[in-house]
Amino acid sequence: MNTTKIADRVERIQESASGAAAQRVRDLRAQGVPVLSLTVGEPDFDTPENIKRAAEQALREGDTKYTPVNGTPELQRAILARVARRTGVEYSADELAVGGGGKQVIFLAFMATVEDGDEVIIPAPYWVSYPDMVLANGGEPVIVPTSEQDGFLLTPDALRTAITDRTVWLVLNTPSNPTGAVYGHDDLAALADVLREHPHVNVLTDEIYDELHYGQGQVASLIEVAPDLRDRVVTVNGVSKTYAMTGWRIGWGTGPREIIGAANKLQSQISSCTASVSQAAAVEALTGDQSFVAESVEVYRRRRDLAVEGFNSIPGLSCTSPDGAFYVYVNCAGVMGRTAPNGTKIDSDEALTLHLLDRAKVAVVHGAAYGLSPYFRISFATSEEIIQDAIDSIRAAIAELV
Repeated sequence: MNTTKIADRVERIQESASGAAAQRVRDLRAQGVPVLSLTVGEPDFDTPENIKRAAEQALREGDTKYTPVNGTPELQRAILARVARRTGVEYSADELAVGGGGKQVIFLAFMATVEDGDEVIIPAPYWVSYPDMVLANGGEPVIVPTSEQDGFLLTPDALRTAITDRTVWLVLNTPSNPTGAVYGHDDLAALADVLREHPHVNVLTDEIYDELHYGQGQVASLIEVAPDLRDRVVTVNGVSKTYAMTGWRIGWGTGPREIIGAANKLQSQISSCTASVSQAAAVEALTGDQSFVAESVEVYRRRRDLAVEGFNSIPGLSCTSPDGAFYVYVNCAGVMGRTAPNGTKIDSDEALTLHLLDRAKVAVVHGAAYGLSPYFRISFATSEEIIQDAIDSIRAAIAELV
């Protein structure tokens, strides 16, 4: 009998709900079940050819060794130049952490700063990993619900109410997963006013989708809007979503030397550095031809419009049009309380997603996984044909409910 004790930090957390949904799709397909998946937060485009060629060249030239913990000098320069262009704020190499995706950088920032009982404010709906990252590091997620009427944005009053003496972080995600909500300049300025009243609160702003924006101009960044908060803001980004490089695993964070230095110290003991070949590819992504970005955003825009129109045409469902990322957060309050043909009561968004998987053979992720119900999230990072087929199938499955 195995008597190994699993650490409490593992027992406190859950498996990623979006990851579990994607695995469920893979399992069903392996069994021969034809499932239309709207679950995966991953571009369906291939990585651009110029980026692949840069990786191939790095391999041929023997660029396969350890690098500095926070990246090669070439990658450091490319990231810091991009940050300066985007925000107007310049950072030095010792204010830069590079990890195996933005996800790792966020975890390292929490590991470096969160202790037992510390509170981290997380607006809901949230990316599924934020609360579990906090829990894994002994902290307490403080979930602050937002509303569809407020555009799924955290309000200054809600932030002020949530802050306590134990608050160490506020997490902002713009554009948002799962809603696609984008904080504008004025929204961030109003939150910054509250933060100035509470100098003990740091801010982690996750901007991994900042290039996937359907509005005018570029997505505002907190550090751009409130540069006086520089010593309290960690800004996270990466190449995964913008350049269809999810599997290359390159993300970064810029922020205060003390926090970034602690994250890099942890990184030095965890994995030493990220893959050298991926770093070479990321340099090309950031400094090379950018036409792929604009072209892909226009494709996403068409898919977004198709999805929004389609879901709003289904009785009992509704959604707002996201300003960024590639998700739609569908309100399903109108079908709660109905009954499926097999007698199952649709009393939660999870029950509805199971009904859609069973009857429509469409996989989506239930809103409770993101902390705000009754909704479900769909990803439109897939073809227009799949989106339309999924909408048609969902329409038929919803019509079965009585």
